[in-house]
Amino acid sequence: MAAICVYCASSTRIDPAFVSLAAEVGAELARRGHELVSGGGDLSMMGAVARSARAGGARTIGVIPHALLELEVGDQAADELLVVDDMRTRKALMDSRSDAFLALPGGLGTLEELFEVWTSRTLGLHAKPVVVLDLDGLYAPLKAQVALMVARGFVRQEAADALVWTGSAVEAVDAVEAELRCPRLLRPTPAEVLESEPGDAGS
Repeated sequence: MAAICVYCASSTRIDPAFVSLAAEVGAELARRGHELVSGGGDLSMMGAVARSARAGGARTIGVIPHALLELEVGDQAADELLVVDDMRTRKALMDSRSDAFLALPGGLGTLEELFEVWTSRTLGLHAKPVVVLDLDGLYAPLKAQVALMVARGFVRQEAADALVWTGSAVEAVDAVEAELRCPRLLRPTPAEVLESEPGDAGS
C-alpha cells in the first residue's frame, strides 16, 4: 500500500467528464489498496476523487489552508482533514505524507504543485514517482514545451523522462506502481543545482 497524492481541479466550471475521471482514479486507488492524499476540498474533481476512494474502502487524507476551507468546502468526511496556515505548509505536508504524485487535469494550483515536485525530483531531493494523467490533450502543449526545452538544452532528457505521461486511470496507477517498484534518484550537476535557485526550475 502506498499513499498517492492526487493534484486536480476544484473548479466547478469544468466539463463533468473530468469529475468522472477523478472518480475513476479514486476507485482505482482503492481497488489496489492505496491511500489518497489530496488538497482537502470537497468540490469538483478534488471532492470526487476523495469520495470515490472512500467508497472503495481507501483511507483519505486532506490538507487544506484556513483561507480555502470555505472556498473549496473542506472534505469533512476525510479520515484526516488537516487544516494549515498557508499554501506552503499545505504543499509541504502533502509532500511529506505521500509516496507518489499523480497530476490530473487542473488549473494554476495543479501546475504549481506538479512543477514543484517534479523539479525537486530532478534535483535529486526525492525519488518519488511523478505521473500526469492527461485525458484529452489538455497538457499536450506542456508536453511539447518540455520537449522543446530539451531540444534547446534547457532541460536534461533524464529530467524530462522523470515525468511520466499517461492517458487513463488504470494506466496512471500502473505507472505509479511501476515507478515505486524501481525508484530512480536523479543526480544533477552542480551547475544545474545553482541554475534552479532561487526560483528557476532549469533542471
